[in-house]
Amino acid sequence: MVGLLWTIITVLFALWLIGLLMHIGGGLIHILLLVVLVLVVVNLLTGRGARV
Repeated sequence: MVGLLWTIITVLFALWLIGLLMHIGGGLIHILLLVVLVLVVVNLLTGRGARV
């Protein structure tokens, strides 16, 4: 499950980067980035980020 979470985070970050560079997606891409940041913080605070 942790691997799936990091895959989603990576894909969303890549989409955000593409949207930032190409000026597409508008506010939706930034909302997705905020979701990614929240997931990363929750993952780090719960201690699940220590597993590889």
